[in-house]
Amino acid sequence: MIKIEHLSKSFGKFAALKDINVHMRQGQAISLLGPNGSGKTTLIKSILGLVIPEKGNITINGQSVKRDWSYRSLIGYMPQIGHYPDNMTIDQVFALIKEMRKDTHDYDEELIRGFQLNKLGNKTMRSLSGGTRQKVSASLAFLFSPSVYILDEPTAGLDPVSSELLKEKILKEREAGKLILITSHVLSDLEGIASHIIYLQDGDLRFYSAVEELQAATGEEKLNKVIAHIMKNESRVAKTIQ
Repeated sequence: MIKIEHLSKSFGKFAALKDINVHMRQGQAISLLGPNGSGKTTLIKSILGLVIPEKGNITINGQSVKRDWSYRSLIGYMPQIGHYPDNMTIDQVFALIKEMRKDTHDYDEELIRGFQLNKLGNKTMRSLSGGTRQKVSASLAFLFSPSVYILDEPTAGLDPVSSELLKEKILKEREAGKLILITSHVLSDLEGIASHIIYLQDGDLRFYSAVEELQAATGEEKLNKVIAHIMKNESRVAKTIQ
C-alpha cells in the first residue's frame, strides 16, 4: 500500500534518512521505533508530503506522491501535539474540518462518543487540558475512515481508560484491513496491537520485521525486552531475522 524506495533526506550535512526501502501493506499495524534523531519524524513527514526527499520515491496504491496531494485524503494523521485555534469550540473544530473535507460525508464518530467529546462541544480549545486536546486529535484522525493511519505518540497524555479505548479502536481498524503506522516511546502500549516493527537508527533502517519473527529470534515476548535484546545482540539477531 505504501512503498518507499531508496529514500534519502539530508539537512545540511546531517543525513536524516539513508536509502530507506520498506513496503507497508494493508492490515499491518507497524510500530516505527528508534532513538531521538533516528529519522522517524523525517520519514513520517516525507509520507505526508511535509518534507521533500532529495532521492527516492514514495507510492501509495501504486501512485507516486510527488506533486499530487490528493493522496492525503487516504491518511488519518494524529500529531503528537495538536495545534488548534484557541477561540474555537470543539464542535467548531470538527465542523471546520468536515467543511474542508467535502469529499467525505460518512463520518466515523465512534471516538467522539467514546471520549464523550459530544458532551463538551461548547468548550473552547483554549480551556482544554492536554489530554482532552489529544482526544480531539485522535477523533479527527479517525473521523473520515481513511485507509491509512499515522499516529504519533497517540496515547501520550491520555488517562488509562481513554488510552485503552483508543487502543481498542486501533486494533479494530487493523482487523478491518487498514494500514496503521504508530510511533511511541511507551512500548507496553503497543502490546497486542503492533504486527510489525520498523527500527531506525542514525537514519538507517536497522530492521523491518513481524513481531512474531522478532519474538522467535530473541526468545522474548514483551516488546521492550525484544528491542533491548536485539540492540544488545544486533549482529547475531540480524542474521536470524533477515
